[in-house]
Amino acid sequence: YCIAPSENIEVWTDMLQNMKSRGLKQVELFLSDGVVGMKTALAQTYPKAHFQRCLVHVMRNICAKVRVDDREKIMNEFKQIHQQTSKKEAAAVLHKFYARWNKAYSHVIKGLKEIEPDLLVFYNYPKQIRASIYSTNMIESFNNVIKRKAKPKAE
Repeated sequence: YCIAPSENIEVWTDMLQNMKSRGLKQVELFLSDGVVGMKTALAQTYPKAHFQRCLVHVMRNICAKVRVDDREKIMNEFKQIHQQTSKKEAAAVLHKFYARWNKAYSHVIKGLKEIEPDLLVFYNYPKQIRASIYSTNMIESFNNVIKRKAKPKAE
């Protein structure tokens, strides 16, 4: 764990360099939401590491930028991306999603295209573990347990 005053490239670089200096030689996969500087810091410290953007955070970001009336339809379609059997099929679904929603939400689609290389990385891994590596939910759940346990009890 690292407590830092902010989230930026300097903080992430220091944290990753610290991990490396303590013996973490290589990272296979790094899963993160869209925090500023993380991907750059990771590339500098562990250039062979793969980077997966948390699809749950991506979905939340999409929801925040679309009309309430369209949210359910958009989310149902976007969820299809991580329910495919192969990366090729997922890419086809993603591009169909772009085509379907670009006219109404070009700003959303532009943002997704910018991060597309980070959306389907989890397909490079075995089917059995994909559900645990396309989202930071497991990590966030663990962090919440730690927060609850570390919180002082009122007497």
